[in-house]
Amino acid sequence: MSVHATPRQRAYLVCAIMMSTFMVAVESTIVATAMPSIVGRFGGFEHYSWVFSSFLLAQTTTTVIYGKLADIFGRKPALVGGILLFLIGSVMCGFAWSMLSLVAFRLLQGIGAGAIQPITITLVGDLYRLEERGKVQGFVASVWAGSAVVGPLVGGLLVDYASWVWIFWMNIPIGLLAVAGFCLFLHEQVEARESPIDYPGAVLLTIAIGSLLLILGESGGSVWLLITCGVVFVLSGAAFVWQERRAAEPIVSFDLWRRRLLATCNTTALLLGVLLIGFTTILPLYVQGVLGYSPIVAGLTLTMLILGWPISVSQSARLFRAFGIRGALRIVSAILPVGAGIMLFLTPGSHPALAGVGSFLVGIGMGTTSFTCIVLIQESVEWSMRGSATASNIFARNLGSVLGATVAGAMLNIGLAYYSTPAIAGRVHEALNQPAGLAGMAADATSVTVFDQALHLTFWGIFAVALLTAAATWLIPVQLSGRDKPIEVAPSLGE
Repeated sequence: MSVHATPRQRAYLVCAIMMSTFMVAVESTIVATAMPSIVGRFGGFEHYSWVFSSFLLAQTTTTVIYGKLADIFGRKPALVGGILLFLIGSVMCGFAWSMLSLVAFRLLQGIGAGAIQPITITLVGDLYRLEERGKVQGFVASVWAGSAVVGPLVGGLLVDYASWVWIFWMNIPIGLLAVAGFCLFLHEQVEARESPIDYPGAVLLTIAIGSLLLILGESGGSVWLLITCGVVFVLSGAAFVWQERRAAEPIVSFDLWRRRLLATCNTTALLLGVLLIGFTTILPLYVQGVLGYSPIVAGLTLTMLILGWPISVSQSARLFRAFGIRGALRIVSAILPVGAGIMLFLTPGSHPALAGVGSFLVGIGMGTTSFTCIVLIQESVEWSMRGSATASNIFARNLGSVLGATVAGAMLNIGLAYYSTPAIAGRVHEALNQPAGLAGMAADATSVTVFDQALHLTFWGIFAVALLTAAATWLIPVQLSGRDKPIEVAPSLGE
């Protein structure tokens, strides 16, 4: 397969890639800011984390499938098809009538979103030489970070001055413009070939992850439900491992994951996904429900996390030259538990700026750590395996986000049950399910105290994950031996 584009066509395609990236990046932060108001309208706080988990579950399990489809049928049909599915899901989310219907439509959104990130990263590799690719990927990363910065602010404004439905519908014109760009300017020649797609592996992986999420998310539910989910998880997990060992082209290559560099980088990416979604889902709850500020202020505190991300990425090349890749990675990753630790000192009387400082430091640590893992992975494998290796890192990070959203919700529910009586816990849930949402909780001092304690339990969990992430970076080998070459950072990566 080959892609042909003039310099002007490449510029238009990069714009389409940026618009596609914006849609996916903005989705998590803008929804996180608006979720308290959505819960207040529909009720069903017990399904709060599933609004995030359903999207991430579908996105995670379809990422590797879309990568395979793009290799067989070409980048354009796979990418355009994914974007259109994402837009259909966005339209339906705006028409949701309950939390369960919103979860279902978010699942459809996630199925489409699974195409966007892996194929756009692959497309950049198709269009640009290695020495040019770093600069273009820097542009895309800036859009990712910038859209996530804008997301909380726009989400807060839409909730306060318009309607929550527009957090989904604002993607429609952006997505249609991106589709038009790919259809008009992406010209590729695809060689017809047969390549088996590991659909059984994808189905078994989805069942295994879904059953695990039910176990984590329904920890206080029926014992028989938990036992049933546990049995399904064990059986589907074992069947998945068996299927991947016999598949001609497995959806998850165990041989690839056995390489120490990929294994450690992907483990770090998984922990980063847990950490990122933990902050994204919990911080807005604390700022609005405990500190008593508006969704806009909650969005600003979350924005600080994403603001630190591009700043650290832009300075990564300088850090590499000053301290070496290993030194820079370990130094910056140590900032993660520092930022997460600040959240442990929040009280109902704290200023939201304190939460913003912690978020900013976590963003600094996340940016360089994530960027370095991608650089190490892409430079450690031959060109023919670069797509699969990069996809494995994206899969690991998305899987971490799936698990993190569910675990964060489970820890919050456990905290509410542990720190309060059933009557007080009922009052907290009742306040969360009112149209006023978290704003109505400020008048109930007892509910605020319980909510504060429950959220702090979750902050302790986030802090533990930050420590594990920093520790994981010490296991990443930088100087490779055997078939792999030593890592050298191209100057263009820092431009």
